[in-house]
Amino acid sequence: MPKCFSFTASRTWCYRSYFSSSGLRSTVTDLGDGTVMHCWVPKTRKETKPALILIHGFGSNAMWQWGEIVRLLVPHFNLYVPDLVFFGDSYTTRPERTEAFQALCVMRVAEANRVGRASVVGLSYGGFVAYSMAAQFREAVERVVICCAGVCLEEKDLSEGMFRVADLEEAAAVLLPQTAEKMRELMRYTFVKPPKGMPSCLLQDFIEVMFSEYVEEKKELIRAIAKDRKLSDLPKIPQPTLIIWGDQDQVFPVELGYRLKRHLGDNAQLVVLKNTGHAFIVEKPKELYKHLKTFLIDSVPPPSTTPLPNQSQPRC
Repeated sequence: MPKCFSFTASRTWCYRSYFSSSGLRSTVTDLGDGTVMHCWVPKTRKETKPALILIHGFGSNAMWQWGEIVRLLVPHFNLYVPDLVFFGDSYTTRPERTEAFQALCVMRVAEANRVGRASVVGLSYGGFVAYSMAAQFREAVERVVICCAGVCLEEKDLSEGMFRVADLEEAAAVLLPQTAEKMRELMRYTFVKPPKGMPSCLLQDFIEVMFSEYVEEKKELIRAIAKDRKLSDLPKIPQPTLIIWGDQDQVFPVELGYRLKRHLGDNAQLVVLKNTGHAFIVEKPKELYKHLKTFLIDSVPPPSTTPLPNQSQPRC
């Protein structure tokens, strides 16, 4: 008998309604090269507000990951909340799978929406994309927040035992769960106190909505993260950078946060949230907002009203 109700689809409808009532509208931008990007943008852009781009991580679409904090940020910023390629309503027919390509796509969406200089917050995989944006488009990105994203990991870290998984294929099996039990395993990895008593039918429903499309393409994104990655090849971004990490992160160990701070030096500050894991945006949203406010709002310079120059060609 066909399923007549989906809790996940219903919650998605609620998020969509909430984003809309918060002054955002859903847009789809055809980049003209086989890539289509979905992004939430301001219904009415206010020139007195700075621009902020929120980039989600693996697991679900932008609405689900940023829904709990958008209401806190929207009074202060012109918010732009894209779905990365192969998430939500964004996709491509192109073969590229790197975070550099994702960063280029996000920047092209920003250009299409006439965004001037903007700050960027990247969560987990989104942190890889945010870092790449800052490296490629230095004139366009003002400030950077990297949330629990192991951008300074090296390929050898996997074989040397830094992570709980032995290789990228095992990581993909955890990050792209296809069964209720794998979904529970993912929650054990990401939460200090995983939700208890979740019925398998709800978990399977979430999987069908969030993890049933572009599975192989998402595995390719995961493989591309660590392929030939060396710290010596990672550029030092010039923008002021805030690094936020959970002290009990089991996806990207907090040592990677300290490594990134050492790599960037005095240009970066590191905040370690106590008694929380990889999913601190869910576990401690108010504490996260407090640090975002201090870094992005209290010390932010007046917004630039200069249109974004054509930045589609990456800076080497």
